[in-house]
Amino acid sequence: MNYTFSGRVSSLKPSAIREILKFTADPSVIPFAAGNPATEAFPTEEIAAISSTILENNPIGALQYSLTEGYPPLRDWIRRHLDKQGILGNDDDVVITSGAQQAIELSCKILCNEGDTVICEAPSFIGSLNAFKSNNVNLVGVPVLSDGICIDSLEKALLANPNTKMIYLIPNFQNPSGITMSLEKRKAVYDLASRFDVIIVEDDPYGALRFAGEDIPPIKSLDTEGRVIYCGSFSKILSPGMRVGYVCANSIPLQKIVVCKQVSDVHTNIWAQMVCERYFTIHDYDDHIENLRNIYRRKSKLMLDNLKWEMPTSISFTEPEGGLFIWATLPDNIDMMDFCKNAVKKKVAVVPGVAFMVSEDIATSSFRLNFSTPSDEKIVDGVKILANVAKSML
Repeated sequence: MNYTFSGRVSSLKPSAIREILKFTADPSVIPFAAGNPATEAFPTEEIAAISSTILENNPIGALQYSLTEGYPPLRDWIRRHLDKQGILGNDDDVVITSGAQQAIELSCKILCNEGDTVICEAPSFIGSLNAFKSNNVNLVGVPVLSDGICIDSLEKALLANPNTKMIYLIPNFQNPSGITMSLEKRKAVYDLASRFDVIIVEDDPYGALRFAGEDIPPIKSLDTEGRVIYCGSFSKILSPGMRVGYVCANSIPLQKIVVCKQVSDVHTNIWAQMVCERYFTIHDYDDHIENLRNIYRRKSKLMLDNLKWEMPTSISFTEPEGGLFIWATLPDNIDMMDFCKNAVKKKVAVVPGVAFMVSEDIATSSFRLNFSTPSDEKIVDGVKILANVAKSML
C-alpha cells in the first residue's frame, strides 16, 4: 500500500524533543532535554483525595459528556484569577482547552489561511511551530534579544509580510531561551500589532513560576481592542498529564475556537477539570505557587552555579528569572549538533537549538537545558559531563 498524505501534514516531522526524549527511557541518561515539572512539585496525595471525593459524590458528572466551553466552576475560577491580573476585558471570556497547545493550534486555525504569515520569536517553542506548520502557514522568525523580541526586526518582518495574521509570543521565561520580555517591549509589540492590524497570541504557561525579579504585566493586560489571545495552562503549576489549559480572548474569536474544538475533541477531560477546580478552591493558590517557586529557584541556582564552575568561559548561558529552561550558546569553533550527539553518547540529553527555529536550515550554536526534571545529583553530574564534552571539542 502506497500512502499519499495531505499537503497539510506531508512536510511535518517528528518533534526533535520527543525523539531525543526516547533516549531518556534509559534511566542512566540524565534528562536535560525534558521540560517536565519536578517530581516534588506534584501534590499527589491531595489529587488522589480530590479524585476519590469526586468519583464518590459526582461520578456521572466526572464521566459523562460535558460542555465544550469547559466545566463552569473552573471557568469561574479562571475568570476571577485573570481579573486580578487585569487580563480579563469586558468583552473577553474563557474556554477550557486540552492544554495551552490546543489553544495555540486553534487560534492559528481560526485566523490563518494557507500561505498566511505567522511571526514568532527565534527561537520559539517547537510544539507551537509544528502546530503552525500543520496549518501550512508561512513562518517568519524574529530574533530574541536579552530583553525579548527585537522590535526593529519585528517591524521589518511586518512590513515585508503584509499577509501577517498573527504574532506568537512567549513573554515570560520564554521556551527555550528563558528570557523575559521587558514591559517597554510588550508595549511596543502591542503598538505594532495595532498599527499593522494583526492578532497577538500570548502564550504564558510559565508566568506563575517567577522566582526572581519583579512581575511584568501580561500583554493581554494592555489590550483595549480585543487584539490579544491569551493562552494559559495548569500543566506547569499542577499536572501536565491532566492536559488542562485555557484561552482568554474576545468573545467573537472565542466562538470560532469553540466550534473548532467541538470538531477536534468535543471537550477537555471533565474529570481533570473538576480536579483542577477543586484543588485551587480547597488549597491556597498563593501558597502552592510559592512552593513551586522555591523548588525552581533552588534547582535553577544549582544548575547555573555548576555551569559557571564547570563550563569553559567561552560558553554563555541565560540566567532566567523563572520558568524551567536555560539557553546555552557554544563558541563558533564547536559544532552544536556534534556537541549534542557527543553529550547523548555520554548519557546526557540536551535539545539542539535548531529544533526551535522556524526552519532547520537556520544555523544556531545554542542548545536548551532543563533544570526542573533531573534530580539535584543528576544536575551536578550532568553539567560536569557537558563541560568535559565541551572541553574535549575546544
